[in-house]
Amino acid sequence: MEYRRFDDTIVLRLDPGEEICAELIRVAEKEEIHLASVSGIGAVNKIRIGAFDTEKKEFCGNQFEGCFEIVSLAGTLTTKEGEPYLHLHMSVGDPSGKVIGGHMSSAVVSATAEIILRVIGGRVGRQFSDEIGLNLFDFM
Repeated sequence: MEYRRFDDTIVLRLDPGEEICAELIRVAEKEEIHLASVSGIGAVNKIRIGAFDTEKKEFCGNQFEGCFEIVSLAGTLTTKEGEPYLHLHMSVGDPSGKVIGGHMSSAVVSATAEIILRVIGGRVGRQFSDEIGLNLFDFM
């Protein structure tokens, strides 16, 4: 991974074999980022994405392996208990044009990934909601 910071924006390039979430957490720790929006494109070959079942209050994830282009990567970087916390959604397309997507919990880069972090001055944490079953924004 390589990245450069330009004022409130960090431009990252991830390389083959790197896992997107791990690299974003690494940058957040190094740059002391507490709040940012995330967007990106690229190519991945191993992903775990799914959806949150609101009745069962649990994540239903699926793992996929193959040749995928990131159609969209979007989300937030906040903190939970003082540590970086990612909430990312991803859509990917396969060679036939079929698109799948949802909440992304891991993605391994196959060629490259170009990711932009827009750093926002301030802090927003996360607090678990028993009612919803998720870690929601906590405006400290």
